[in-house]
Amino acid sequence: MKKATSVAFKRLRMENDKKKKVVVAMSPYKSLRDFTGQAVGYREKTKVIIAMSGGIDSSVAAALLKKAGFDVIGFFMRFWHESSAGNWNRCCSSEAEKRAKMVAARLKIPFFVLDFRKEFKKKVVDYFLKECKAGLTPNPCITCNKEIKFGLLFKKAVSLKADYIATGHYVKIARINSGFKIFRAKDRQKDQSYFLWALNQRQLKKTLFPLGNFTKKEVRNLAKKFRLPVLGIPESQEICFIQTNINDFLKRKLKQKTGPIVKQINYRAMKIIDKKGIKSSVIGQHQGLAFYTIGQRKGIRLPDGPYYVLGKDLKKNFLVVTKNEKDLASKELVADNVNWISGQEPKLPIEAQVKIRYLTNPSLAIISKTKNNSYKLRFKQPQRAVTPGQSVVFYRGGEMLGGGTIKN
Repeated sequence: MKKATSVAFKRLRMENDKKKKVVVAMSPYKSLRDFTGQAVGYREKTKVIIAMSGGIDSSVAAALLKKAGFDVIGFFMRFWHESSAGNWNRCCSSEAEKRAKMVAARLKIPFFVLDFRKEFKKKVVDYFLKECKAGLTPNPCITCNKEIKFGLLFKKAVSLKADYIATGHYVKIARINSGFKIFRAKDRQKDQSYFLWALNQRQLKKTLFPLGNFTKKEVRNLAKKFRLPVLGIPESQEICFIQTNINDFLKRKLKQKTGPIVKQINYRAMKIIDKKGIKSSVIGQHQGLAFYTIGQRKGIRLPDGPYYVLGKDLKKNFLVVTKNEKDLASKELVADNVNWISGQEPKLPIEAQVKIRYLTNPSLAIISKTKNNSYKLRFKQPQRAVTPGQSVVFYRGGEMLGGGTIKN
């Protein structure tokens, strides 16, 4: 990386048929394909629209593209925030907008602001609330990538006749034969391929990920090298539009009913309800099913614990718990809304490495199709707390094949 930050960016011209092409050498060991994932030849002054958040990753990505000779245009997106939170949103605060503008000025690139507050509220926040109300545990970051960054911003790029859209995601993209594939980033701790399983070939054809072959440490060093005003900014993996915690947010937005907490054994034995009402097998009261997620231990507030959330019965408004953590283990799950990055379903069944949440290691599973066009996954080793509403993502080696939403 020392060479990568000290060796000048070189532009080599090549003739390809009658069109002039340019190859960018990031360093003796980083080519244009290495850091963008696209073909090594491109037209001079290729126009790239980059999503700028005012953070270190998107800022360094913009700097790399500018140094590589692209015609870079920065776009900052304003997202919805609660009126009670002022102008606060973790991803697009007024302070973040100022930083992004300062970075653009430093790089001498055009800078624009897009107001996506209404669209973000409808497509991301309302979706999040709807899923929570249904007893699920959604991942709004995946929805934001699909509907906002690679939805609305992508459409904006197309309307402006941009050649590519770029983001600061830690992920690799490569053109292989006639299609595009997504691969895990060099920095496996920062790899964000999990959040991009909903992308399609049309989007990937016009997408660049400059940080795929860099570690976070290298990105910080590049920020210093480029003298970008983004150092020392705290990072967070929390939901961007929630300022305090999820339950406080849900209390303000959803009407929830309290209800019985029951043990797994009583629930399975159907000994919970009789003609007169609730039997003594009920061990407590929950505050609303939306406030709990599978595998949760804290916040259940039962004596003689610990207890773990095992399931939810929305029809009866029961929260099912267990004291045996082994009850959380599952060898199977069913997924729907599945998307294959290649655009074509592979010949099933297939064996793949699978992640059932972002911060877990992949686990081996067999993926097959069900009669109702959902997908069944059977794991070699039981998985803890398989959670409906979360994303399940498929890998083969370093390649991300696709993903879907956990149904049950």
